[in-house]
Order: sequence, then C-alpha cells, then structure tokens
Amino acid sequence: MTQIDNLNFPELLTQVVGAIENLKSSYGEFATHPSMKSDQAKVSAVLEELTDRLENNFPYFHPSYAAQMLKAPHPVAVAAYLATMMLNPNNHSIDSSPATTQMERDVLKQIAAMFGYPEEFLGHLTSSGTTANLEALWIARELQPTKKIAHSADAHYTHARMSEVLGTTNVSIATESDGRMSLDELEKELKTGEIGTIVATLGTTGLGAVDPLAEIIELAKKYGARVHVDTAYGGFFKLIADNHLAPETARHFAALKDADSIVVDPHKHGLQPYGSGAVFFRDISIGKFYKHDSPYTYFISDDVHFGEIQLECSRAGASAAAIWATLKVFPLTEQGLGSALIPTVNAAKNWHKLLLDSDSLMPYQKPELDILTYLPRVDSLTKLDEISHEILVQAGSGSKAQQIHLATYIVKPEALQARGFKLNADAKNARILRSVLMKPEHETWVPALHNKVQEIARQLIR
Repeated sequence: MTQIDNLNFPELLTQVVGAIENLKSSYGEFATHPSMKSDQAKVSAVLEELTDRLENNFPYFHPSYAAQMLKAPHPVAVAAYLATMMLNPNNHSIDSSPATTQMERDVLKQIAAMFGYPEEFLGHLTSSGTTANLEALWIARELQPTKKIAHSADAHYTHARMSEVLGTTNVSIATESDGRMSLDELEKELKTGEIGTIVATLGTTGLGAVDPLAEIIELAKKYGARVHVDTAYGGFFKLIADNHLAPETARHFAALKDADSIVVDPHKHGLQPYGSGAVFFRDISIGKFYKHDSPYTYFISDDVHFGEIQLECSRAGASAAAIWATLKVFPLTEQGLGSALIPTVNAAKNWHKLLLDSDSLMPYQKPELDILTYLPRVDSLTKLDEISHEILVQAGSGSKAQQIHLATYIVKPEALQARGFKLNADAKNARILRSVLMKPEHETWVPALHNKVQEIARQLIR
C-alpha cells in the first residue's frame, strides 16, 4: 500500500498496463524494430538513476510542504494517464483520439455546468493555465483589436506577459486592502473608453483573494467591456462556495455564469498531473477566429474537432482521460471533489485563528480560500524581511521528517499600512510568510505547522 491513499497503487498500475497490453496484442503481433530494442539492465539502471536524482525535490506530496501550489495528483489520475499514454492519442482531431475526444467533451460539459455556463459553449482543455489565458486574451484582441486589457495589480504575471506576446496594452488596476481589485480605480479606467476586456481573478496566486466579479460584470455592461475570469487556482471552489466560503466570496463565484470567458487549471485543485488547463467561452461564435487549413490533416468524422477550436496543434489525450477518470471517482459536487476542498479552507481558517492569538506571529489578512499570509511581530521592514527569511530557512532544515516547507511573499510599506500594520518603513519592501494549504491533510497538520513556525519566530524575535 502507498502512504498517500488507501488504494493499492501498484495493483492499479498493473491493472491498466495489463489491459493496454492486451488491447495492443488484439491487433496482432509484430516484430519490434531493432532500433527500438534496449537492454533491460541498462534501462533499469537509467531509471534507478532517475529516481535517485528525483531526491533533489521538495516533498510536494506531503502536508509538511505548505509552500507553493504543488501537490501530487490522485492515483486514479496517474493510472488513467499512464494507461492512455501507452497509446498516446492526440486530442487535436477525432481521428487521432476518438476515445479521448469524447472523454474531453464529457469533462468540459461537467466543468461548464459547474460554472453555470449554458449547454452551448465553446471550450477545450489546454496544456496549462498560461496557454488557456493566452487563448482567452487572443480572442479579446480579435474582438476589440484597439482596446486595452485591464487586470488587478495582484493578477498573475501571465496576463502582462501574454499582452506583450499579443501586442496589446495591459493596464494594472490597484487593489484594496483585502487584495481585491479596486472598483473605483477600475471605473476610472473604464471611463476612458479604452478598456475592452477586464480580467477578474478568483483566487489570486499570491493571497488567494477573490476579485469582486459581480460588480465587475455590472461595470463591464455599463461601459461595453468584456469580462474574462482567471480562476486557474480557485475555480473548483465553486463546488463549496455556498456552504463553506464567506457569503461575499460565494456571491462572486455565483457570478461566474455571466463571464464571457473562464480559465481553470485541473492540475491545481482538480487532482491532476501537470499540465492540465481549460478555457471556456460563452459565445460560440468566436469559433470564427480559428482557422484550420492544413493540407495533410484528414478528418474522417464531420463532427467538430478540437484542433479546429484551439491554438495548440497537439495535446495529450492522456490528460483528458485522467480528468475523466478522476471525475468518475470524484464528481463535481460538494460531496465529491468538494470534499477534498472543504478541509483546505478549514486549514486556512484554523491557522488564521491561531495567528490571531500568537505572541510572535500575526496574520497579514484573512484568507478567502486556502492561501494564508502571515508575518513575525517586529517593528521594522528590515527586521520583517530578515526574520521572515530566517524562519523559512530554519523551518525547512533538519531531517526530512522534521522539515516544514514555507514560502515568502513580498510586500510594500503601503500594503502593510493599508492593513493596519505600523512598521518603520526603513526598506522599499520586505518578505512575509505565505502558505498554500491545498492538501486536505493540512486540516489536521495546521497545529503542528503553526507551533513549529511560532517557536522559530519566538527565538528569532528575542
């Protein structure tokens, strides 16, 4: 048995590998070309070297890792991916992926329904959230080629980067003290008539903040702008929003149904391996911007092929199969996949409460999802930066079983002041601590994580 799941993981791998080998043999035996033959001992040695080199990683799979947005995929996703990868379908056309194309369609319908999108929509899986956002911004440019793209100052850097790639102009909108996009600042930009698309982030990668989407959509209607939602990290929290998130946060998740386009990453909270993203458009007429005139691609089926409605020309069918299988085990309901998200939110809430009572640590702001930011109780930015970094280093030292892995987040004096912190501004910025509590196991690990970080902070502050 593995330690990450109650499933017999090796048995699952044996099951799918055996099934695929049987499938292959049903087409008749053939001799492997000599160029493809390898020595068993040599391959074994190479793989041993590989696993040895993988020691040079952090324990992303373990609840002691509370740093970046990383965790192990669920065994069902790994087994499904491996099985499909042995056939290696390409979800560019139905001809090259008849089974996994249908799986992708099934998956997309389920995710679109989760967001409240209409039955008719245009969308597909992608190899990453970056690619998905690039595609959404490309459509934005095609629809309004002379208009600018607005996003919050805390939005993922991919939006500014992709704007450069697309040759469009992006505008950064200031955030409020809760990390959300400022509606007043947004409206100032909208009044210029130069903004064509607003990017709202539901779950910023730094703070886990949820932009005020409901109001953003109303402002967009008023000024004739489109709304694209980057919910790469936070999208699946829609499953538990009504019962487990703050009412104000849930209200903005409910507004997803009215967004012009949405991006979500199953490789974050969808239990999938990298890379797995998805993009959705409400208006199916945007399909006219995709062109496909390759002379060597033949289509047996008259149905729409994903290659006709995507920028990527090749995508792993294994990704679609992995998500499809996962959603069979963890359907998109609060009781299904949502059951793996509720404890992550609880973990952030519980650690936040502990921080409020701590004598050496304090919360930077109240978490909306499962990302927590906090800082040592010091009196200057210089000390804040030094001690935050030292906590990070000391927490991650020692034997593997003793290590706790955290991350840092850079803040400016004005951001601290906006949240009520009165520190001597003797530096331009400083690092604070950040923990992404995205593993369900974090719910029970929070007390131990907090106690160790708190004790290190106490020793350093003395």
